[in-house]
Amino acid sequence: MIPTSYPTREEIARLTARMLLEIGAVNFNTEEPYTLASGLPSPSYIDCRKLISYPRIRSTLMDFLTVTIMREAGFEAFDNIAGGETAGIPFAAMVAERMALPMTYVRKKPKGYGRNARIEGEMTEGQRVLLVEDLTTDGGSKLSFVDAIRDTGADCAHTAVIFYYGIFPQTEKTLGDHGVSLHYLCTWWDVLAEAKEQGAFSEETLAEVESFLRAPREWQKARMN
Repeated sequence: MIPTSYPTREEIARLTARMLLEIGAVNFNTEEPYTLASGLPSPSYIDCRKLISYPRIRSTLMDFLTVTIMREAGFEAFDNIAGGETAGIPFAAMVAERMALPMTYVRKKPKGYGRNARIEGEMTEGQRVLLVEDLTTDGGSKLSFVDAIRDTGADCAHTAVIFYYGIFPQTEKTLGDHGVSLHYLCTWWDVLAEAKEQGAFSEETLAEVESFLRAPREWQKARMN
């Protein structure tokens, strides 16, 4: 069912951050930083995949994502909802259900047999496709999915995520230069504000995380030596 309530963007961001904190999807560790997929250290890590195990929160966030997409991109803007392998698949399915649209998913690589295709499901030339993922950091990983969609003759000019890091200034330019608009529910700044409000972590930890968020590359470089 298409949601009919429309919280403000600020309220959506605050509540999303609160939910992520409540289920333990937010991890801060300044003593032993996490190693990201890029190999770089970070005092913060978020696991949006945990959301699929919490039905009430999962449902609310998918309502939020659906109304955000419709409000920012249009109510009749899409013909197909595509999830990126693997984390984006369940969220794409839930958004597609709410918007009463077909759902497909995009493989990271061709499977190597059969049609050797990256698109699973029915996607046709000229369709307007929304790419759904769990999160984005610098936007780079989205471009491969977008290109795979466009290779079918479909159009992909929008991607929607639950969580956007919001700390790398080039992200939206990277996507924009590729003809893609980004839609999201909250960022690290929203999570940090809610964590401070709740006192969810020690003041020292929150201060160090904020130091990272304000200058992530410098923070990483200092700890790679």
